Amino acid sequence: MPTLPSDTAPSDDRMAPGIDPVVVGEEMVRHEELLLQGVATVRVRVVARRAVSYGVSAPPQAPYLARARLEQIATVPRTSGGSGVLHLPGDLLWAIVLPRTDPRVGRDFVHAYGRLGEGVVRGLGSAGVRARWVDPPGVVEDYCPLSSRGQVLEAGDRIIGAAAQHATGPALLHHGGVSWTVDRACVDRLFALAPSGPSSRLGGLEEVAPALDPGSVARCLERALAVELRR
Repeated sequence: MPTLPSDTAPSDDRMAPGIDPVVVGEEMVRHEELLLQGVATVRVRVVARRAVSYGVSAPPQAPYLARARLEQIATVPRTSGGSGVLHLPGDLLWAIVLPRTDPRVGRDFVHAYGRLGEGVVRGLGSAGVRARWVDPPGVVEDYCPLSSRGQVLEAGDRIIGAAAQHATGPALLHHGGVSWTVDRACVDRLFALAPSGPSSRLGGLEEVAPALDPGSVARCLERALAVELRR
């Protein structure tokens, strides 16, 4: 059983509502630092400001990134795969790092979103949100939760999250986000989508479970991911 670093232990004070918000760019750097350390780790944080992150294969001059910059939205590269994602204040970012020798990684880790993301499903369930990993819709390749890559997190009939991976020789980073709110008009503008089109499939926890708050859900996710990591 792996030993978790001390900063992965659930902390009510740290994860209380309004505490420890993060800037997406700094959080992506932290995820890569944890990957380089290669120790079994979980991490959950709440987003402080709008940003668009984009995967390693996405061109830095993609039209949606140019539009984001015109709207003064930060654009953040990820070393994991996938395409663009709009992150909004209150959204949750989570990360799991496992050594490649850990049997939970397996040879099929590229297709193991449901297995590696089981803690996210359990954490949301403990907060009263029924979610599941499903095949992606494959309707907008530039927008990761609507693309044909990996799997997406679904609650009811809404897509509320997605995940991506970065594997090195020693370790695997499996990370993703859960939407708190969704700004469909902004997604439509940035990704040149028709209003009331594909973005209508997107949702956030504020719609699915309006009685919750980001801090309490972050605590649930962190606890569940830590439990999965200790199995």
